[in-house]
Amino acid sequence: MTRYLKELLLVLYLVRGHEYYLDRLGALGVGVATLLFGAMFVVLVIALWLAAHIRLALVRHLFALVMFVSAVFFEVYTRVTDSYLTYSQFVSLVYSGGFIQEAAYQYREVIISAMAGGLLLLLGVGLKPRRRLAIPGYLPIAAPVLGVLLLSGVLFVRAGEGARGLPVMYTPLAYLNLFLYEAWHNTVGPREPVDIARSTAPIDHDIVLIIDESIAGNYLDINTPSGVHSGLETAPDGVEIFNYGYAASIANCSADTNVTLRYGGTRADYMRINSTLPSIWQYARKAGLRTVYIDAQRTGGNLQNLMTDLEKQDIDAFVQFDQVRVRDRDMAAAAKLVELLGDGQAELVVINKVGAHFPVHDKYPDDFMSYRPALPRGQYQDVADTGKRDGFNGQNDDWVLYRNAYQNTLLWNVGEFFRRIFQQADLSHAVVIYTSDHGQDLHERGNPGLNTHCGGDPVAEEGLVPLVVIQGKALHTLDWRDALAQNKDRSSHYNIFPTLLQLMGYDTAGVESVYGRSLVQPTDDDFTFNYRFNARLGAKPAWRHIDLSHIVTPKPTQAEMAVGH
Repeated sequence: MTRYLKELLLVLYLVRGHEYYLDRLGALGVGVATLLFGAMFVVLVIALWLAAHIRLALVRHLFALVMFVSAVFFEVYTRVTDSYLTYSQFVSLVYSGGFIQEAAYQYREVIISAMAGGLLLLLGVGLKPRRRLAIPGYLPIAAPVLGVLLLSGVLFVRAGEGARGLPVMYTPLAYLNLFLYEAWHNTVGPREPVDIARSTAPIDHDIVLIIDESIAGNYLDINTPSGVHSGLETAPDGVEIFNYGYAASIANCSADTNVTLRYGGTRADYMRINSTLPSIWQYARKAGLRTVYIDAQRTGGNLQNLMTDLEKQDIDAFVQFDQVRVRDRDMAAAAKLVELLGDGQAELVVINKVGAHFPVHDKYPDDFMSYRPALPRGQYQDVADTGKRDGFNGQNDDWVLYRNAYQNTLLWNVGEFFRRIFQQADLSHAVVIYTSDHGQDLHERGNPGLNTHCGGDPVAEEGLVPLVVIQGKALHTLDWRDALAQNKDRSSHYNIFPTLLQLMGYDTAGVESVYGRSLVQPTDDDFTFNYRFNARLGAKPAWRHIDLSHIVTPKPTQAEMAVGH
């Protein structure tokens, strides 16, 4: 047995990740993609085996150490975050290097456990081979290098995707190759400071950006006669509402939209801007505002939507609701916003709401079940969002139930949310911009499927969102009315970041030259959303134009509305 210890250790290490490999095979199914995956897997395993037979001990030990560190890094990230390490997340980690000492202490037990498992790899490669292979001595050295380069090439062609399910020691090394390539081509880099000029006048009001979750613009009454009551149709006393109607989202996936709303990426230059230019928090602080982030979706300090610890440093108050059930977190966010609007401080407040992400079975109270029949209740009370579709088959009858549950959720998380805001908050010194991260494909066209968004061939409704500005009537900020008629149903998320900067007093020309036009300028927007957002490394973004003449809206006969909501 000891004679074959080296080979046994390598086999044990690879077998240790069997669930990871099988999950990938299950996701790929049967087809050409599985054959390509299998071929790649075999090539990388052979390269690993050859690396273990490098004749020069020092070189072999160096390869063993590099692979060990890479594999442990990957495993620690996966276990700490309970998610796969993507290339975008790898880049974020590189720029969060200042927190490495703190992270190493906080997750020391996970790191030690991963290192213990990684010893199988370290020794399997590093131990002296029992015999020489009858091949040229350079080949075992070249094999793992070529393996990393091959994977790097695949990732380059597939815009950072393609490493899932493959031996993990190669993945961070391939990511590092891509990072160095992008750094050389200036598509990633260190975060730059604020350099746009602004007026010296202090800001004496709050600026609020509310980013809802999965709210379809074509399902609200402000845009559709048969839409769900939103609470935004009629302004209360002392408040003005400017409805910009339908707007195009940045993308049809949450993280892509949210990170761009926080960094101001444009259609033509979102990769560089999101990676290197200042965040909205940096601009707000430079303008003298206190910064507040309310995340109703996550708990326990967990970050999402590509937010990093480095970005979090510029947030003065980071708010989550650990002890509040999922159904009530948007109401907790409303209560917190009411508190902030009355605290006498000028603040930038950004809210990520729970909204209406799947599952929508239990995201509303019983007395808001106005649309019937709806999805069965009681299974997802503690789930904010999930990819599971257990018990939901995507048939026409399923979608009838889904759409009714979805509309009940809108009654609660949109209609009731704004009812409480308008009833309880002092909006006299506040500007609020309300939108959603993306729209929804609720399969009104009869198209099959289980997903509501993030589709690779999306319907237009996946990128259709509401866009509303709410302001105290006596407050004079930007001239919302001047371009409202021209911009209604013709604007997008890309107009929000420059609008926020103008509200903070930054020079209009300077803002427009970098971030484009705001909502108080003729937006001249393309009215498209990006469904291939992570188009790095030579890949091109894919844009879907929204033709409003072909948008499907809910029919009044879908459900009966109860009076009172």
